[in-house]
Amino acid sequence: MAGILYLVPTPIGNLGDISRRAAETLGEVDFIAAEDTRVTLKLLNHLGLKKPLLSYYRHNTQAGGQAVLERLLAGESCALVTDAGTPAVSDPGEELVALCAQNGVEVVAIPGPCALITALSVSGLPTGRFTFEGFLAMNKKNRRAHLAELAGERRTMIFYEAPHKLTATLEDLTAAFGPERRVALCRELTKLHEEVRRTTLGEALRWYEDNPPRGEFVLVVEGAPETGAEELTLEQGLARVAQLREAGQSLRDAVKQAAKETGLPKNELYALSLEAD
Repeated sequence: MAGILYLVPTPIGNLGDISRRAAETLGEVDFIAAEDTRVTLKLLNHLGLKKPLLSYYRHNTQAGGQAVLERLLAGESCALVTDAGTPAVSDPGEELVALCAQNGVEVVAIPGPCALITALSVSGLPTGRFTFEGFLAMNKKNRRAHLAELAGERRTMIFYEAPHKLTATLEDLTAAFGPERRVALCRELTKLHEEVRRTTLGEALRWYEDNPPRGEFVLVVEGAPETGAEELTLEQGLARVAQLREAGQSLRDAVKQAAKETGLPKNELYALSLEAD
């Protein structure tokens, strides 16, 4: 009989956030698949546990996943952990869960720490509907194309970002959504220097240009306002087409998306865009 794969969330900063059930699961499984065995070893030492560790990280998901699966099929139980937070949510694990599902291996998720939910809850922005966008691409063109797709998104948007890329990301967010769009910048959540800065994209950009960012960030960005299509002009529609084209879309695709977002006539937008060229 196959074993069970347990998805065990680990603290995102404060070791006190490990739950009793998570600690008990780590103590009961046969082995642990870890994103970084050195980080996991520190957690195990904190809990007073000793367990066999197997590396499972972003660049060995195929080989590592197969190794975990073989042991599960042989009847062993495994806890999958990442360096911080919930496995398979912007961290290694998605492929392993799919592999287990394909092979009839039971997967059990243990509730626990998750940076995106922690940030959303303290953001002061609408929490009823949101979309998690994870890390934006490092390539500038791909990053802008991603944000162009979100220009009409009305749900609250959540992004992860590293400190060395924060200013560039804020520049692109400001260009895509406007300087007045509200944002909560949640830094070093649950850690000693935790900070939540509630401001606008424009103000955030100015602040971090003068104050070099430190620590890991979760950005919670306000969704697009409820604007009726009748209030938008063709000039605004043309500006949106130009923005989408700058992000890499063809004229036809840009017009199609702009018309969908604004409710403006697609044929008129296309004709005026041709004239503008």
